[in-house]
Amino acid sequence: MAILNTPTEMTFFARFEDDILAGKKTITIRDEAESHYVPGSIVTVSTLEQGRVFCQLKILSVTPVHLSQLNEFHAEQENMSLPQLKSVIQEIYPGLEQLFVIDYQIYSSNV
Repeated sequence: MAILNTPTEMTFFARFEDDILAGKKTITIRDEAESHYVPGSIVTVSTLEQGRVFCQLKILSVTPVHLSQLNEFHAEQENMSLPQLKSVIQEIYPGLEQLFVIDYQIYSSNV
């Protein structure tokens, strides 16, 4: 089994920046390729579009979840309605059922 390097960076669409910084968005849902974050690690966060760094996050947990298992609590943590959340996930990861919930907290917004 290969030993993976702990990821130190994470990107988000710029439209999520304000919600992350305000503590309204406290999870991200990613595919397996972006599931290798390690609880307790600190990651530098930037916008996907511009690559502009806007904070650091502490990874709290990484939990597998199926698209069909997403519920209102996940939607609340994403600061969306459940239909919005499922729509965004299907737009980003069309046809994908196996996902990963990455729970995080702001570590520093002074970067």
